Amino acid sequence: MYESVVSVSLPSGGALAGTYQPGTRADFAVLWVHGFGSHRGGEKAEAVRAECARRGWAFAAFDFRGHGDSPGQIADLTCSGLLDDLALVRAWLAGRGHTKLGLMGSSMGGFATAWFAKQNPVSVVGCVFLAPAFLFLERRWNRLTPEEQIAWVRTGRLAVKNQWLEAEIGIGLMDERARFRPEELVKDWATPALLFHGMADDVVPDSDSLFFARNVGYPRVELRLIKDGDHRLTAHKDDIAGAAGAFFARLLSG
Repeated sequence: MYESVVSVSLPSGGALAGTYQPGTRADFAVLWVHGFGSHRGGEKAEAVRAECARRGWAFAAFDFRGHGDSPGQIADLTCSGLLDDLALVRAWLAGRGHTKLGLMGSSMGGFATAWFAKQNPVSVVGCVFLAPAFLFLERRWNRLTPEEQIAWVRTGRLAVKNQWLEAEIGIGLMDERARFRPEELVKDWATPALLFHGMADDVVPDSDSLFFARNVGYPRVELRLIKDGDHRLTAHKDDIAGAAGAFFARLLSG
């Protein structure tokens, strides 16, 4: 098996940049979905890729628009745009015979992965979430003062800065807030899920994962809290990759 750089054409022109490793099992692939301001690479993605290689599964990871090597700007980020990108990748993988997907989403990628799985249950075998930001729209809006909210609506831009990036996000992200409410996500959820969240996470609180685990009615949902885990969970990458592999293997075996 080998890993190669690939691209998925966008309807508006350009292409999403991706990494793809084929496997010996034709119908299944694990798709890594990165977080806000991140990219398809990194230590966690590499640990998952190695686990897939060990099990003979295909592995894929792509940069969302405005991230990594894909075209676009973070300022144009929208939730529907994230799902559109995932739909293009799903179609690209299906064209290579991978009609069953195991999704692994980190932070904002967990948010996008969850909504994609909810809307496409037939093609998603199961989801693994790492520090999933299920409530990131509400948290981003509610942490602002009324004056800051008004300014964001008026200018259409909000400056954000953390230890990894400095950028602007557009008001289009908030315009879709009513379409992506956490209460609707957990309602009628019906996909097996395994969640990992660090209790020392100072970016996305573990309450996001606790909200999901407590409010879904579907029984095949497990949350693993990691006492010393930070937001990135890099120190636990090998354990997470191994647990994800075992999780998907159980689902594939029926």
